Amino acid sequence: HPLPPPLPKKQLQRAESLPEPGSSHRCHGDPEPRAGSILYSIPPPPLRQEEGAPPRDGPSWAPKKPLTKSHSLGEPLARSSPQKAPSASLRELTFGTADGELGQLLESPAGVCGVVLGCQEAALARLSAHMQEELVGPEERQQLLEAELAGKRWAALRVLDPQPCCQSGDAWYFRVGFTFEHSQLQFAAKVPKPCCSSLGVQSSLGTHCSIQRLLGRFTDRLPRELVLPGIPGKQSQGPSREEAACPAPQPVLQVLLCAEVPQQTLADFVKGSHALHRTSPGHYERLGCLLLLQLCMGLEHLRGQNVAQGDLCPENLLLVQCPCPSQSQQGQKEPLGLSLPRLLISSFFKVQEKQRPCSSSQEQDWSQGLAAPSPPAAAELNVGRLIYQILHVDISLENILGFRSKRLPEIPSLSIYSAGLKRLATLLLHRDPHQRVSIEQARGILQVLLWGPRQELFARSRKSLALLRSWLEVKRALLLLRFAENSAGARVSPGLEEWLCCQYFQGVTEHTLYQVTQVLYA
Repeated sequence: HPLPPPLPKKQLQRAESLPEPGSSHRCHGDPEPRAGSILYSIPPPPLRQEEGAPPRDGPSWAPKKPLTKSHSLGEPLARSSPQKAPSASLRELTFGTADGELGQLLESPAGVCGVVLGCQEAALARLSAHMQEELVGPEERQQLLEAELAGKRWAALRVLDPQPCCQSGDAWYFRVGFTFEHSQLQFAAKVPKPCCSSLGVQSSLGTHCSIQRLLGRFTDRLPRELVLPGIPGKQSQGPSREEAACPAPQPVLQVLLCAEVPQQTLADFVKGSHALHRTSPGHYERLGCLLLLQLCMGLEHLRGQNVAQGDLCPENLLLVQCPCPSQSQQGQKEPLGLSLPRLLISSFFKVQEKQRPCSSSQEQDWSQGLAAPSPPAAAELNVGRLIYQILHVDISLENILGFRSKRLPEIPSLSIYSAGLKRLATLLLHRDPHQRVSIEQARGILQVLLWGPRQELFARSRKSLALLRSWLEVKRALLLLRFAENSAGARVSPGLEEWLCCQYFQGVTEHTLYQVTQVLYA
């Protein structure tokens, strides 16, 4: 039988495979900007987006671990990225990591750039945690101290000074000593003024650098040697002869033992800094920005626990000296008033479930918020007033309500921070409550004022996500280099300002920066 004719061969047309954009592992010479998160993810292929276009509703990159910092300006949480990055391994990399493990990471889709950016993130997180522990002390030691102080009263403490070291609007503070684990500790005994106690709320606030830490509390008679100022004619006088012969019993008061010993209040600092503001306006207004930043971070922490500041005024904000510098800095004397203190919120109340609704009249809502003793919705208004008070500009309630044409008092332009602080105060004191910036937004604006990006970055290049991403990568690398150089030279040990800077560059993204700069430089 003859064989049937062979079937014709079908030719398949195959498309040529071209390398995908961004698949190269090279870090230098890549003309396309990488779209990966500079903090938490490995760069995926670049996104095509017009230069200068506003951020999309949600970025396409994904964090490989949850963000630990609060998002400002309504920053959306990132969605899942198609590429999986060995973020856990990156956080564990050190200079001594075996080359075999390094080789595996370098063969990942991230390449060298992803490894470097991940290591920078991990290094900033470790530095930040170390500096925070230096500022507030180890959490375990505080818990042991709280257990040791339980049930103790005045008899177990040594009064180091009969005069209060600080007097706030709601309490007197006395320096006391206590022996713990063969060391002599100093902390503050807080004696609340009548009708100013918030003990129950303060007991459950957790640890935060801007929140007063409570170590213990008790009720006892006040020691006779302690002096409670505030009584006219009795502030500097000792007991009379009749009082010494028949002393009246001391009152029974509730006392809080606080870890930090305040030096003064913010009101004292502002009152005594007129000359510094006049002679060094740039330095003073930078200090003002750093103090306001600490306040906003503390208010964010309180809102997360449904707690509000009791009376947000300079008299109730405490300033505490930071830990002593290293041995190499002992010989360098810093002029009084130039060092940055820690700012502590010290009075609190529990937020009620039902808040005061916004009035139908914006003018009435605005004036009521300023006149009220600090309802939660008025925190923004009170922070706006604080900006004027720190800058020594009269901003009394009568002063504000006299400006019916929606004008606020002028803030003189004395430094590179003046215009930004004026802009922030205007946004916080807006008469329409729906157009005011929030505390979270105020924190972001203050961070940009302090560490950039400044407006001159956009003088030569149009603002875009790619530009802001590149700026962040470079600034993060330069920040780590500065820490390394200072450590090698033993010139400056990291302090409060360095910790605040680390917090900023550890948590900020290019999307946040785009929105903050839009508001600040509008």
